[in-house]
Amino acid sequence: MSELVSTRIRNTAGKLGLPHLAEALTQYAQRADEAKMGYLDFIDLVLSEELAVRDDRRFRTGLRISKLPHHKTLDDYDFSFQPELDPRKVKDLATLSFVEAKANAALLGPPGVGKTHIAVALAVAACRAGYSIYFTSLDDIVRNLKTAEAAGRLTSKLGSYLRPAVLVVDEVGYQPLERAEANLVFQVISKRYEKGSIILTSNKTFSEWGQVFGDEVLATAILDRLLHHCDVISINGPSYRLKNRLAAIERDQESAA
Repeated sequence: MSELVSTRIRNTAGKLGLPHLAEALTQYAQRADEAKMGYLDFIDLVLSEELAVRDDRRFRTGLRISKLPHHKTLDDYDFSFQPELDPRKVKDLATLSFVEAKANAALLGPPGVGKTHIAVALAVAACRAGYSIYFTSLDDIVRNLKTAEAAGRLTSKLGSYLRPAVLVVDEVGYQPLERAEANLVFQVISKRYEKGSIILTSNKTFSEWGQVFGDEVLATAILDRLLHHCDVISINGPSYRLKNRLAAIERDQESAA
């Protein structure tokens, strides 16, 4: 390929918004020569590589704006430490059929069992599949919506919780809510109903949500919409954090001995 043609292609690629093609053109040409590719095979190679680069860029951008606390995957989850948890149920969720159906997923259990890890892993998988995601705690939702309501910007702020295809709501039940606060949460749940997926984690059983939301009727209304299309996974095993803390204490004791 002549230098003139290479320069012209690079300029055209830049105008088309294909910076990677402009950078990797020589590499593509060498691969085509080595494999003795035909014209159509070469075009297929270039388009496939550009699509992969664009998907990876979108994925990394999606993760950056998602507010996820980390980017752990299910491969990082130690299912052997939770023998009562059926890995197949979690891996079924990882197919993202519930996201496609705009349904929900709930992960219940005591602190430290890995609920947030699984929720994040599902969100990462959804992001890689092209879905927009956003992570928040229930307390942050309430605090932000109360602030927005006081400033006359409630509708705008609600939009930030309604736009993502997948909204991850962490730590439902750690702090009881007042009725006005619970009503703000109800608005999020009801407006997302059958329009987008929610992945939530909670240390409370659903029968305890009346106490969490300060009103049995309102809690029932929230659960009615949330659970209509929802996969529920309960994790009732030991705490990872406690295990790691105890291991650290034992190491310190052995070092001091």
